[in-house]
Amino acid sequence: MKKILILFLALLFFAGCAAAPKGDIVEIGERFFLTRITDIVTHADNYEGRTVRFEGMFYAIHWDVTNRYHHYVVRRTYGCCGDDGYIGFEVELGDIPPPPEDAWVEVTGILTRGDADGTSLLVVDVTSITELATRGAEFVSE
Repeated sequence: MKKILILFLALLFFAGCAAAPKGDIVEIGERFFLTRITDIVTHADNYEGRTVRFEGMFYAIHWDVTNRYHHYVVRRTYGCCGDDGYIGFEVELGDIPPPPEDAWVEVTGILTRGDADGTSLLVVDVTSITELATRGAEFVSE
């Protein structure tokens, strides 16, 4: 009985560690949003090139360093001084027109590597972005 239990636990462990096939869409849902984004960033090599889908607030920020607008889909979370943190991804829209500032959107796209002043980061190359009428949880914590 003890050997069967150990085998069962080992199978559960390896099943939980196995990455999903590259063709599957990685859904980042409202529940565990913060945890899922953190896992993706921490294990970027396992997610690069994969399709992701998630919701959040759309923001455009002008960077003087690059002299262009950078677009983000994020949710608020705890930061250094309270609830001033944001979690999500930079999104590359290509030819897709940006939604209004602070719009609640669902974004689908491919995770790729980007570069911000020598720092490697994950960027979502958007294949679709849809403004939604109903907002999800703007503040997330787990």
